[in-house]
Amino acid sequence: MHIVIMGCGRVGAMLATGLEKLGHSVAIIDVDKDSFRRLGPDFEGLTVTGVGFDREVLENAQIRRADAFAAVSSGDNSNILAARVVREIYHVDNVVARIYDQGRAAVYERLGIPTVATVKWTVSQVLRRLLPEGSEPVWRDPTGTARLLQIHVHNGWVGRKISELQEAANSPIPFVRRVGRGIVPDRDTVFQDGDLIYVACHTDRTDALETLFANPPART
Repeated sequence: MHIVIMGCGRVGAMLATGLEKLGHSVAIIDVDKDSFRRLGPDFEGLTVTGVGFDREVLENAQIRRADAFAAVSSGDNSNILAARVVREIYHVDNVVARIYDQGRAAVYERLGIPTVATVKWTVSQVLRRLLPEGSEPVWRDPTGTARLLQIHVHNGWVGRKISELQEAANSPIPFVRRVGRGIVPDRDTVFQDGDLIYVACHTDRTDALETLFANPPART
C-alpha cells in the first residue's frame, strides 16, 4: 500500500515510521521541513514540504496512487479540508482525519469521513482505520474469557444481511457502526460498504473471526 500522511508531529511521525516498518510505501507532508527530523535517519519514504490540502503538494506525495490518507496535523480545519480534497478529488476511499473537537468529529463522520478525536488512542486507531485487517478489542471481561471485538469486514460481504454474518460467525453482532452512528441491526439490516461490525465472542475465537471476515464469504 502507498499511504500519504499530512502532519509530521508526534502522531504523524509515529504513523509514518510504523507503516514503513510494516512494509508500506509512505509519503508525509508538513509545512515545516524541520519537522521531518522526527522521522529519524532510517526513514526512506517521501517527505513533502507544503500545505496538505494543496493539490500540487498532494501530487508530489503521489496521492494518485495512494491507497489511504491520514490527516493528523494540529489543525481541525486543515485536517478536514485535506480529507475532503483527497476523498472528493482524488477518490481515495480510505481516509481518516484527526479532530480535536469531539463535537465536530461527529458532524464530519456523518459526511462519511472517519475521525479520531481521543488523543490517547490516536496512533492505534488511525492505524486500525488505515490498515483495516483484523479486529480491535473494544471491551473484555475482567477474567479475559469474553470480549467485544470491532472487526473490519471484507468488501465481499457487502449486500449480505447482518443476520447472515452472525450465522457465519456463530456469534452475536449486537451493533454496527455506520457513518459515525451506532445501529442495532434487525433481521433485515444489510451490511454496507464502510460499516464496522461489533462481535461478542469468547476470547479464544478471536483469530477465527478475524480470518472469517478478512475474506469474502464462501460460495454456496
